[in-house]
Amino acid sequence: MQLTSKKIEAILNTHQLLKTAPKGQTLTFDFLHYDTRQVKPNTLFVVKGNFNPKYLENAVGITGIVTTKPLDIDIPQWIVSNTQQALSLLSAEFFDRPQDKLWIGAITGTKGKTTTAYFAYYILKHATQNRTALFSTVDRITGPQASDKKKSDLTTPESYELFKDMRQAVDNGMTHLIMEVSSQAYLKDRVYGLHFDVGTFLNISPDHIGPNEHPTFEDYLAHKLMLLDHSDTIVINDETDHHDEIFSHAKQNHEAGKSLYTYSSNRQNQGDYVFISNDSAIHESHFTVSEQHKVEQLSEIIGHYRLNIPGDFNESNALAALMIAGFAGAKHQDMVQGLDEVFIPGRMLSMPIPSHGVAFVDYAHNYASMHALLSFAQSKYPTGKVIVVVGSPGNKGVSRRADFGKVIGELADVVFLTADDPQYEDPADIANEIACHINNDHVVVHFEMDRIKAIHAAIASAGEQDIVIVAGKGEDPYQKINGQDVPYIGDYAVVKQLTF
Repeated sequence: MQLTSKKIEAILNTHQLLKTAPKGQTLTFDFLHYDTRQVKPNTLFVVKGNFNPKYLENAVGITGIVTTKPLDIDIPQWIVSNTQQALSLLSAEFFDRPQDKLWIGAITGTKGKTTTAYFAYYILKHATQNRTALFSTVDRITGPQASDKKKSDLTTPESYELFKDMRQAVDNGMTHLIMEVSSQAYLKDRVYGLHFDVGTFLNISPDHIGPNEHPTFEDYLAHKLMLLDHSDTIVINDETDHHDEIFSHAKQNHEAGKSLYTYSSNRQNQGDYVFISNDSAIHESHFTVSEQHKVEQLSEIIGHYRLNIPGDFNESNALAALMIAGFAGAKHQDMVQGLDEVFIPGRMLSMPIPSHGVAFVDYAHNYASMHALLSFAQSKYPTGKVIVVVGSPGNKGVSRRADFGKVIGELADVVFLTADDPQYEDPADIANEIACHINNDHVVVHFEMDRIKAIHAAIASAGEQDIVIVAGKGEDPYQKINGQDVPYIGDYAVVKQLTF
């Protein structure tokens, strides 16, 4: 894999990014990167973010630079208007455009992205004989071997890592890819130039709004909608909030020649395809899919399903996944098996605790997902208390703190406020912010910044008819503290260790 100066300039000019280029030189680069700690001999280096030129002093091997501002260094430089966009385009080319060899289904939304991605992934694993890759908030899976699976650090990785993993997937024989696409991916140009076969919009509610993320909800929504602009086929939840804005944008794409399809529950009965909840237990649910408007490519999704995860909100996600898989060519039996077997690390994991009810571990990390989870808990344990263990990340998603306080006040009986990736903030300060928004005097509030102790205390306080919701981290193997990934055994492991 190489990049030539001719190819670099052609790509940058095509996207109107190039301002100036080195003159009179024909150059070839053997490596590409944006981190000075990762450079190799003969590297084309892309400057991005808050870059300090001092980083270059010990970076041996850089023979070309892409930057927005000329650097005082005797190395050929391409001056561009946007290095994030340039990095995405050059990474795709450096890894020989692996996206062209994959059928790609993309998913966005405030809640349910990971769940829907795993549903679609399990279905397509059956349909493609295990030749489907997955890029999710939890894992990035690029092949069939255990060594092809790694924990994710971002919902949608930096473009260089994204195309690198696509290349690995193609080299491993993968033909399909299911991936989550966050609003940050568009805000940070991590998916610039990338096109999708199917783009699915699950829902929208305020999240990721703060000084280091989206300045307003309108900006958040605008970046979510960008997925529709870059997808051949569009699938939308007809019951989403901000329906009119989303459908207005989608219809513009439809008028431009893209296919647009919808889904909903039978309560609304407005989607092209609807699901009917038949039964929901603590460990599973059953639902049926029917059609309102026949779509030939989706004929295989009609029928009854057992879902290996409970909750009607997950049935909605399952229908979205069925439509994605249907457009990818999956057959009905693949769909039935995939949903029957699906397992999602850190999502809706339950464990009965003798004399202390049931503990649920879930990655719920915003108002919408917490509201759905706590509502489900109330419906299944109407005579017991809903006990919640939750924190909120530091230095990001500041709006979540008020949201958590609101939903706790609405649906919880007891809460243990604790640490959840506090980064450079004091977790006690974050906990106090959450507590300030709990406008219900009947909620019993505890503060315990040691997360393991908080989980222990919550379960110890639970009676036989109570349910304990441990929210936020799922099976994450670390806590982010002061810029470091501090090892953590994961919420589910903490629950499993408890004996009484």
